[in-house]
Amino acid sequence: MIVIGNGIVLTVDDANRMYSPGHVVIDGDRIVAVGPGDHPGLPGPGDEFIDATGMVVMPGMIDLHYHTALGKGLCDHLPLWESLDRFWYPSIRALDEETAYWGAAVSYLESIKCGVTTVNDMYRRLPDLARAATDIGIRAVLSNDVALPEHRLDVLEDNKDAFHAVHATADGRIEVRVGIEWLPLASPELLRDARALADELGTGIHVHLNESLTEVEDSKRRFGRRPTEIAYDTGLLGPDCIAAHCVWLTDTEIALMRETGTHIAHCPTSNAKLGNGIARIPEMLAAGLNIGLGHDAAESSNSCDLFQTMKFASLMHRAAHTDAALQQAPEVIAMATRNGAAALGHETGQLVPGRKADVILVDTRNAMFTPMRETDPAHLCSHLVFAANGSAVDTTIVDGAVVMRGRTLTTLDEQLIRERANAALRRVTDRIGAV
Repeated sequence: MIVIGNGIVLTVDDANRMYSPGHVVIDGDRIVAVGPGDHPGLPGPGDEFIDATGMVVMPGMIDLHYHTALGKGLCDHLPLWESLDRFWYPSIRALDEETAYWGAAVSYLESIKCGVTTVNDMYRRLPDLARAATDIGIRAVLSNDVALPEHRLDVLEDNKDAFHAVHATADGRIEVRVGIEWLPLASPELLRDARALADELGTGIHVHLNESLTEVEDSKRRFGRRPTEIAYDTGLLGPDCIAAHCVWLTDTEIALMRETGTHIAHCPTSNAKLGNGIARIPEMLAAGLNIGLGHDAAESSNSCDLFQTMKFASLMHRAAHTDAALQQAPEVIAMATRNGAAALGHETGQLVPGRKADVILVDTRNAMFTPMRETDPAHLCSHLVFAANGSAVDTTIVDGAVVMRGRTLTTLDEQLIRERANAALRRVTDRIGAV
């Protein structure tokens, strides 16, 4: 067993309990005890004890909309559609086994170092991504970049093959969903076929919807309907569907999301950087939608740091609505943890006995958290959302295994990952030409 003691335990459970100090006990891949003070009788002989003095012990974060990426900092002066055509689509068409593996490895490395334990990753060459996720130790839900054949990305048969190849591998840490890139590269018929395939496989769906005004106008011009309306008409939406971005939803489309139980992945940093706008999160929350957080891709946010995303997820809406009461810190932390877990149907996102042991330790012994009232949950949550960044994460535990300790990855060599990722970027850019 792993016994974590002497820390400030932020459970994010139904009662939002905090224990200062408190303990968390892990047996295998499950949390078996959470509570105040020391656990009586533990640690015992053979148990690993993690001293969390000066640290917050909290659920690992779930990055609900994610793309493995190699091109951080490239074409970041361009709007969405132009950046996709200039770099993103050419780069993912140029992938091979090695570039996909090391692109995933460096992406997952940054996520783990920022306290993310689960990624919902839409990309290509899923067996190579699964291999990287297995080797590095992260929990990964993978989906293909499915589009119509003329766009030379993936088709539904690729997604089906990936499901049969890697779904439920790595002791269940790897899952495969059906992915749809977005409606400008798809059709209503493809969306119907995607729903049929997801139902056949018994898996979920991951799709971009209403990310930009140009996407909405393209859909209206080609099909006479808005993207989310088409997704509803074709049966794509549902409680097993995660819709990313959803910046430009009408009241009618919000109602369709509510009716179908579709989950929303809010990506405020990406939406801001690409100039796509501000999603109607207060209205979605008022409608009862479940909303998690995603960073999107390194090209569109320059960081896998979900602490940064949490801060944007509050501040953008307060500014847009001139209302400081919006998106309070505990609510935003729930978006990054338990809401994302609920969207994926995972037993993670809370420190509760019986849940999967995806846990992070955040070091408060730095200027980010100083001064702090250690027994004040509101003050702690404020620091986590508005002051902290991923560099404060000391330890990351996934499925009961310590994958980062003292900010050092325990599974793969970090320097090797960085070197190979740099080489992978050079190979991809050589293949597609100057960017």
